[in-house]
This record gives sequence, structure tokens and C-alpha cells, in this order.
Amino acid sequence: MDSREPSQYPSATDVDLSRSMDEDAMVDGPLISPDALHSVIRREFQSLPTYWHSVLLSMVHVVYVVLSILVAILCILEENNVEQCNNILQPVGGVGAIVFSKVFLWGLVLLFTVCVKYHHRQARSRGYLKFYRQTHEVIHLPLVLHSGGNTLLLWVVVSKIPEGLRTYLVLTILGVELLVALPCLVYYTVKVVQFNRERAAPDVSHDEHVHNFSVSSLPTETGFREGSSLEEVVDKQADLIEYLKQHNTLLSRRLLNLTAQH
Repeated sequence: MDSREPSQYPSATDVDLSRSMDEDAMVDGPLISPDALHSVIRREFQSLPTYWHSVLLSMVHVVYVVLSILVAILCILEENNVEQCNNILQPVGGVGAIVFSKVFLWGLVLLFTVCVKYHHRQARSRGYLKFYRQTHEVIHLPLVLHSGGNTLLLWVVVSKIPEGLRTYLVLTILGVELLVALPCLVYYTVKVVQFNRERAAPDVSHDEHVHNFSVSSLPTETGFREGSSLEEVVDKQADLIEYLKQHNTLLSRRLLNLTAQH
């Protein structure tokens, strides 16, 4: 075989030349204005509609407790109205009506929690990590509270307790649930309303924010570190990494669209 036969593969010089031409073409291409890119990213802000859900759930909870108290007083504690109430609430009776209504309320709380978690994951994917961490725990408290209350309520109903004492225990459980769950929902509503009014940019939308996060959040001392601070740092880093992945994908799409427009 003749060693002078032309090679089937391009030489290194040709590869470098073609790469240089490609880079020159990219440099000579249309430049994207930073203001245009920033304006596109700013339009990503979306307000959260979950404060309406919280207000409605709070109103339903208050109405349920008030009606439960009226049913307990009129249909259980006052013996004169027991027969008339039983005719209206057949076949469940006064306590049964309270329990079944409580199960329906728990279903609404579960639906509220799922809906809120969906919207908050969307907010976290848009870079609002601080808001996500501030409200992450409070959105689970109503469901946990109502689940525990249902357990106690069922135990009181099936236990062999005098009817009068059972009624007061049921009302006590419902009252404690309202006193604890209602402030949580009010706090969550205030946080969401403030978030929608501020319409702030994402927490890590700028490079300096990312730099400040990486420098200030990590402890610099050596030796023993408390578990709470370490867990907080790990949670922040996990949220930041997940956001950066989605943010890079979004920026790539925006750059392609803006390049095509220019």
C-alpha cells in the first residue's frame, strides 16, 4: 500500500481551522442585549393563588366547628330535642354527623395540602428558595393536626365513655384543632399575600447572590458542628442545586429563542 495515499481523516490543522471558523461565526453573530434577556427572565414571576384556598379552608373550618357545637348542644346535651334531631339526622345521629363531617373536612385539608405543595414546588423551580423554606413546614401542619385529631376523635367515639363526657371530649378536640390550625392558615395567607405584593426577583437570579450564598452559608470553623446548622446548610444546598439545574435549562431555551429573533 502506498504510504503517500491521501488520508481519509482530516488533519489536525484542518480541524483547528474549521473550529476557528465556527468560533468566529459565533462571535460575529448577533449580540443579545442584556436588558432583553433580563426582561424575559423577569416575566417569569407568577403570583400564587393559594391564599384564596387558605381563606376558604379557614372559613369552612370555622363554620364546621360552630355547626358541630350547635349539633352537640341541640341534639345531644338537651334531651328535649334529641328525638327531633334523631329524626333529622337519621341514621347517623348527632355524634355520627359530627364524625362524618370531620372526615369530609380532613379530605378538604388533604386536597389543600396537595394543591399548595404543587404551587410551592413551582415557585421553588423559579428560584424562590427562601419563600419555599419559610412556608415548607407550615403547609403540612394542618394535615398533621387534623390526622391526629381524627385518631383521637375515633378513639373517643368507640370508647365506653358516658355520652355527656364523650360529647365534651369531642368538642374539646375540635376546639383545639381550630385554635392551632387557624393561626397556621392565617400565617400562611399573610406570607403568600406579601410574596405576591413584593413580586421580587428570584433569590439566586444574580451571580452575586449565588456567590454570597456559597460563602456566607458554609461554616468556616473546624471541629464539631451542631446538627441543626449542618442540616440547614444541606437543605439550602439541595434547593440551590435543583434550582440551578432548572434555571440553566430555562436560560438555554431563552438564549436560543432570542438568538433566533435577532
